[in-house]
Amino acid sequence: MSQVVGARAGLVLAVLSAATFGTSGTFATSLIDTGWSAGAAVTARLLIAALVLTVPAVVVLRGRWSLLWSSSRTVAAYGVVAVALAQVCYFNAVQHLSVGIALLLEYLGTVLIVGWLWVRHGQRPRRLTVGGIAVVVVGLALVLNINGHQHIDLVGVLWGAGAAVGLATYFVVSAKSHDGIPPIAMAWAGMTVGAACLLLLGVVGALPLRASTQDVQFLDHRMSWLVPVLGLSLVAAAFAYATGIHAAQALGAKVASFVGLSEVLFAVVFAWVMLGQQLRPLQIVGGALVLAGVAIVRSDETDAFTEDLVPAPVG
Repeated sequence: MSQVVGARAGLVLAVLSAATFGTSGTFATSLIDTGWSAGAAVTARLLIAALVLTVPAVVVLRGRWSLLWSSSRTVAAYGVVAVALAQVCYFNAVQHLSVGIALLLEYLGTVLIVGWLWVRHGQRPRRLTVGGIAVVVVGLALVLNINGHQHIDLVGVLWGAGAAVGLATYFVVSAKSHDGIPPIAMAWAGMTVGAACLLLLGVVGALPLRASTQDVQFLDHRMSWLVPVLGLSLVAAAFAYATGIHAAQALGAKVASFVGLSEVLFAVVFAWVMLGQQLRPLQIVGGALVLAGVAIVRSDETDAFTEDLVPAPVG
């Protein structure tokens, strides 16, 4: 019973995480339009979020710094690959591809998770999971308005593949128990490592870090650049990562990653409400398909869990 309650709470947290992650595009767009580089926006996002989570992380750790040290490899992988690499790859993909194609490539990371669980842990995907993947991919293509006029660039595809690997790593690492490390502490450590990596890349000139203090256009109003920076850091990073880790631990990497696909739906809706980007009928149909695909995968996972609870017949 407690596992069922935990799974329901995990679903709520996963949706909250996806919704808050979905605001990142809207906040970042207002900054980039005034001269911010993508690298600067991502770095500010992680750095401020890490600073904000420092006190809560110290409180929940209660001096147990050995927990982070004993899992230093996991923390490093989370910060470098799941946090820093994923975002840098995605924003570089956007420079070569349309946002729709880049997002579609990134979210193919859910398929990588299914493949990883099959190869690494022998969890062969069931028919319903395969069917759910197919429905989700079709739905994503419609939501992101993929059509024959999109420009495909090999370099952009490679960056998108890197973003998919980062996304898959995020859910796989988040789903682990981390030897008792509280989710808030894990999110803080990962963002600290990620921010440090991006700052280092900026110092050596490998990552452009251009920022501006000009007012931004947001919600049809001119306002301080601090508004989207704080939104990007507090809402789309600190809260989103912390709740995402909680959700992944409750649901497992596969289900959490498929629920995380709803981020695309939230991103489209936020762009519609805040930036005036209109929704098309096919996008609404696509959103319904994404939700249907997620429900199929979730149902398949529940069936598998139920089968595991039923004792095998004797004799």
